[in-house]
Amino acid sequence: MADSQTQAPTALSPEHQRLAEADQGQQPWRKWGPYLSERQWGTVREDDSPDGNAWESFSHDQARSRAYQWGEDGLAGISDDHQRLCFALALWNGKDPIIKERLFGLINSEGNHGEDVKEYYYYLDSTPTHSYMRYLYKYPLNAYPYDDLVATNKARTRYEQEYELIDTGIFDNNEYCDVEVQYAKAGPEDLLIQITVHNRSAQTVKLAVLPTLWFRNTWADGSSPKPLISRRSSEAGPAMLDAAHPELGMFTLTCHGADELVFTDNETNTERLFQQPNQSPYTKCGINRYVVHGETAAVNPAEQGTKAAAIYNLAIGAHASSTIRLRLSQSVTETYTSDAAQGFDQILERRQQDCEAFYACVMPAGLSTEQQLVFRQAMAGMLWSKQFYNYDISPWLQQRGIDPLGDNNAQSFRNQQWHHMNNCDVISMPDKWEYPWYAAWDLAFHATTFVWLDPSFAKQQLSLMLSNQYLHPNGQIPAYEWNFGDVNPPVHAWATYVVYLADERLSGKGDYQWLKRSFHKLLINFTWWLNRKDVNGNNIFQGGFLGLDNIGLFDRTESPEMGGSLEQADGTAWMAFYAQTMGQIAVELAQQDDAYRDYPAKFMRHFLAIAYAMTNRNASASMWDEEDGFFYDVLRKSDGSSTRLKVRSMVGLIPLCAVQVFEKDAKEQYDLWGIARQLQAKYPDHRGSFHDVRLEGHASRYMMSALNENNLRRVLKIMLDPDDFLGEYGIRSISKRYESEPYRFVHNWQEYVVRYLPAESDSGLFGGNSNWRGPIWMPVNALIIRSLVVSFTYYGKDFKVEFPTGSGQMANLYEIAENLAHRLVSIFTRNEAGLRPVFGSQQTFQSDPHWQDHLLFYEYFHGDNGAGIGASHQTGWSGTVANLIHFFSLFSQDEVLARGPAGTATMGQRVS
Repeated sequence: MADSQTQAPTALSPEHQRLAEADQGQQPWRKWGPYLSERQWGTVREDDSPDGNAWESFSHDQARSRAYQWGEDGLAGISDDHQRLCFALALWNGKDPIIKERLFGLINSEGNHGEDVKEYYYYLDSTPTHSYMRYLYKYPLNAYPYDDLVATNKARTRYEQEYELIDTGIFDNNEYCDVEVQYAKAGPEDLLIQITVHNRSAQTVKLAVLPTLWFRNTWADGSSPKPLISRRSSEAGPAMLDAAHPELGMFTLTCHGADELVFTDNETNTERLFQQPNQSPYTKCGINRYVVHGETAAVNPAEQGTKAAAIYNLAIGAHASSTIRLRLSQSVTETYTSDAAQGFDQILERRQQDCEAFYACVMPAGLSTEQQLVFRQAMAGMLWSKQFYNYDISPWLQQRGIDPLGDNNAQSFRNQQWHHMNNCDVISMPDKWEYPWYAAWDLAFHATTFVWLDPSFAKQQLSLMLSNQYLHPNGQIPAYEWNFGDVNPPVHAWATYVVYLADERLSGKGDYQWLKRSFHKLLINFTWWLNRKDVNGNNIFQGGFLGLDNIGLFDRTESPEMGGSLEQADGTAWMAFYAQTMGQIAVELAQQDDAYRDYPAKFMRHFLAIAYAMTNRNASASMWDEEDGFFYDVLRKSDGSSTRLKVRSMVGLIPLCAVQVFEKDAKEQYDLWGIARQLQAKYPDHRGSFHDVRLEGHASRYMMSALNENNLRRVLKIMLDPDDFLGEYGIRSISKRYESEPYRFVHNWQEYVVRYLPAESDSGLFGGNSNWRGPIWMPVNALIIRSLVVSFTYYGKDFKVEFPTGSGQMANLYEIAENLAHRLVSIFTRNEAGLRPVFGSQQTFQSDPHWQDHLLFYEYFHGDNGAGIGASHQTGWSGTVANLIHFFSLFSQDEVLARGPAGTATMGQRVS
């Protein structure tokens, strides 16, 4: 345990200064960044099909020839924050049927476990303003096996492993190049670009590298003038592309040492795709046709257009490297003339040093080399996963013949009820290939990590979801573009409170106005939950799948088809947690504004009513099973009968997360316990079923929890049992007992079965590309750890349980939390055998020096061996592992007890 009193730097790092200049509106340091998607095709935004089949409507094969409407994608790409001008990399090895302009992957119907990117690329470094970034792509030297990947995966069943790119043998004998891309800003709108191609093979290779500049097509509908890219006339010096945009202004791409410049237009090749004449002779795929097929007529001899590339024909010797340098800058005199005047290498080196200095300020002292690697690459993945997201629903509906304000017999048309939405922002994505659209609860977790790096960005991300362009007028927070009306767990208030406290400790002053604005919008959303998801008004909540996809016996969004309604233990627990957190925020606000004095009591009432309903309502059909000592969903049938769905899953562990601890002064100032006395006096027979909020704990603290001490011990006994939830690498999403004895449930003569599946799903529920029936999921594990730490501030060191269950060893809640955090971190760090569990059995990843230290932060992890599964770049919430490294490196259990709930709420933020 490192000393928590790590010394703050005597002066801000240069990157901190850039953040301050951006926050104060002095310089637009955040304007340019990695805002290109990695897959714009196959998205809802680009879908123009009548049946909503986005994957089939706009394919990877079409993407090279068809102009996008709502965004752009590319390889290692960047753009401005409205994605008007884009830059990315393209490659050709002389053997592929197409140039590599974008990442390839399987669509949902092609993969035996749903959609999946089939490429290897890594986010290696980035600063928050993207003043320095580093990216790595592994490019095979032989023809990419497009057909083999599709055919082999399509032929495999859900019970078989996926067929990966490395399984094809294309990387055998190191027949590939590492393509490293670095960006460094000399000024806010002056970007240096260095592309280094490392030949890993034992033979000389020829490779075409095509840095590409283009405009997003915003002119097709005639609403804006068409921009232009042209060659700058110059008899001497490097080749230059001038890009003139009516809003963005003039930018120049300087291409040192380019062999050739080629031009086309970002227009659809309607002749190829739809057998209709092209409106322009030069189309989006023109450069591909020129390079691969030698079609000179495909590029514009006038050397102008809306898409252009510099061609570098490289011959690289065995195990050698070749470097390309470019510079994208405003064609005006920059403010930062001293930097701009320096040499390319000096600026690049300075930005690398700035990046190191920034993380020296952010990371706690005493981290091991392995912990530093995990922390830095988790942060890099978070920062590279920003994307410009553009979706204006009203015109999108109109283009599809749907009246946004009418029914047209199409009430079920996707997102029709969200016609108010107009999203046009840089947003943190779950995964820019597999999930290139925001998801509300993912974003909440992202913000709790981003706050360490860029508090302003973290606050802005949370504010977006509550703004008028996102939040539905009825108060619902949008879920995700496939169905904005779906429901994610309500963790937005928790993330808001965490970010507020972290920002307060980092800056020395809390952003009270931001918290107040957020509270008012959250109050609307909280009311939406009460009105829409508590169907019978009895403080029992639904919500459907609630982010847990296939965890239930059946699709939980379709419970009416089961002949009743599903009362959800997780949905109800999330609302208990929501009420607790809103109470905490209200206490914070009331300290400065007496107008909020009544709100802590309001949310205390909500919490107590929900806790009572969870644990006491009609004991024979309560979510709490007294015999098992666990929470379950309840299927309440239309005839009034009810049945507990007794699946031991994460659904029954979420109630652990519904815990908040208050200091003594909050109780006294807002008479919270007077309210507790009144309510509990009404239910004298059930006072012991959930925690008595009047009981004083360590340091005269008070706690709101749906679990009293006895029930907490019972749930922990199950959770910490290796035969149930406790895995070597974290808490599993479902009990391992179902591996040998699956849970079976018969309803209406149909049998439903749940098995423990530690890896991929064998079900097609929710597309079949994720699995909550066994694997370890980082975000819910992090919330469980948080709940243990918070509970520890109430119970203190003397409250101990057996850990692991059956071991005979006792541990307090902090010690258990720390141990669970270590298990999660160890997914990524080398074990005693020198192996990283995240890489599983893939020996190239484990032992090859060019692969072994490049980490991927997967969507979820194997319940037994920790191998990464699902979306390979879901750093957004798997990156929360950095929170765990940070927190347990800084705070011993004595310090946690001393700081109390406010000190632990940030779960890893530097505390002054």
